[in-house]
Amino acid sequence: MNSTEIIQNLAVTALPLLFAVTVHEASHGLAARYMGDPTAERAGRLTLNPLRHIDLLGTIVVPLVLLFAGGFIFGWAKPVPVDPRHFRNPRRDMALVAFAGPFSNFVMACLWALAAKIGLSLVGSFDWFAVPLVLMGKVGIFLNLILMVLNLLPLPPLDGGRVAVGLLPRAAALGLARVEPYGMYLLLALLFTGVLGKIIGPPIFALERLFYGLVGL
Repeated sequence: MNSTEIIQNLAVTALPLLFAVTVHEASHGLAARYMGDPTAERAGRLTLNPLRHIDLLGTIVVPLVLLFAGGFIFGWAKPVPVDPRHFRNPRRDMALVAFAGPFSNFVMACLWALAAKIGLSLVGSFDWFAVPLVLMGKVGIFLNLILMVLNLLPLPPLDGGRVAVGLLPRAAALGLARVEPYGMYLLLALLFTGVLGKIIGPPIFALERLFYGLVGL
């Protein structure tokens, strides 16, 4: 990959990536605030300012290295602080707060699909604007589907793990919650052995084909 291609990839990837992680984390905080927990609001995390959410290593360095290496994109942001003691129903409300992140990625994938559709309609007339918009739309769809599917895995500390803890019977939920201190190590092991891609790749690519079909990409 030459320097021009690297700059082009960075240009069309940066905005969708920042929005994907920023809105994801802000959605957790907004959901928590709605459920009665002001912790994220007091910490200044109910914002779309990416500087409040990004983790230099997890949000920028790791995803971009994996992107240019041709590997499966993986990353993380600074987790939004949540205090379940403020919730009326801690298990249920924590599950809803956790689900808000992946759901926001689904909504953003839909919005990027709409952006790509608009870009396609302008190709031939305003190519200087239309072509980058289509490319960003495709990247935005893909990145948000990755974050959505990845975070729905029932493995703490991922959002899906916290949703599962909120929905499972208490004994099973306590057992799954005990996995959380080791969850990230398990996730990294799945990533570097290639197992993670085999698990989440098929649903991601199936959803991507669905989105592309809907907008004519």
